[in-house]
Amino acid sequence: MLRFFVIAGVVAILVSGTFIGLWTNGEQQRANYHSETADHRAFRTKMGMYSGLVGFLSFGAAGLIWYLT
Repeated sequence: MLRFFVIAGVVAILVSGTFIGLWTNGEQQRANYHSETADHRAFRTKMGMYSGLVGFLSFGAAGLIWYLT
């Protein structure tokens, strides 16, 4: 069960970084900003925040399981 929560946390953090645009350089970030609408940007940010929250909660659950066993 511990392995599941750790893997789920890592995947959720990677997905969050992709939605937020963490893995892009400055030039690509500017191009993305100018080529998308405000609604699309808000959707990406919301999904990135939700998946980041799921990732941190998964890491918290993994830490709790590790601590209690």
